[in-house]
Amino acid sequence: MAPPGITVTNDDGKVLGELNTEGDRVLVARGGQGGSYHSEFLPSKGQTRQIRLDLKLIADLGLVGFPNAGKSSLLTALSHAKPQIASYAIADLLGLIEGAHMNRGMGHQFLKHVERTRQLLFVVDVCGFQLASKTPFRSAFEAVQLLIKELELYKEDLPCKPAVLVVNKMDLPDAEDKLTELQEQLLNPHEFSHLLPDDMLPKNNMVFRHVVPISAATGFGIAHLNTCIRQSLDKDASMATDSLHRDRLQALKGAVPAKNTLTWGPTASV
Repeated sequence: MAPPGITVTNDDGKVLGELNTEGDRVLVARGGQGGSYHSEFLPSKGQTRQIRLDLKLIADLGLVGFPNAGKSSLLTALSHAKPQIASYAIADLLGLIEGAHMNRGMGHQFLKHVERTRQLLFVVDVCGFQLASKTPFRSAFEAVQLLIKELELYKEDLPCKPAVLVVNKMDLPDAEDKLTELQEQLLNPHEFSHLLPDDMLPKNNMVFRHVVPISAATGFGIAHLNTCIRQSLDKDASMATDSLHRDRLQALKGAVPAKNTLTWGPTASV
């Protein structure tokens, strides 16, 4: 028995199958035939194969953000939020840095973990950030675009995951003005594309299901964020259930033989 979210591969990396939901099966090797009178009741030898089981899914949500965005503080605030709104698992992944797709920092290790979450929880500092004295200052909008670009460069369909954007540190001075500016930029990203070099712009802009201003330090907005996360996860669960029901209904329709119908010839006229 294996948990859902497993990719089965051989030693060469070839995908043999996936176990995404309970009840899924993958044939990795065929057994031999049982013994008989003609073989003196000795069974024939079956296939032998080495396989790898790669756990794809590690959490419902993966925190995505640059260092000092407040991811760890946010995780602590969410875990202590009252009232608790149905449990969900969050992966607190190590901070991303520019160039992660080229394996800088924790690079590929981080991005592989992002791949294993159902949804993404982007976290940015409303006032922007500067990674080091020799690196350029990035506004909240630029941080969002760079995060999307890093995911895109690692694997093009990663930014297609459902995502919620958390705008942290709303307790800082001028945070409201910065938030208003960010909201305008997110609504019209192409008008602000000049803020970054062309090679740092994502091919496609993400549409976040929710943009939630919070302060992990004071607790402002945490309850609302909790609700938004639950709504987003429930939406995907409902869509997955509907899809499963449609697939099963389609399979049943295909298994039921068509009814025979009698065709009558034209009525003879007297």
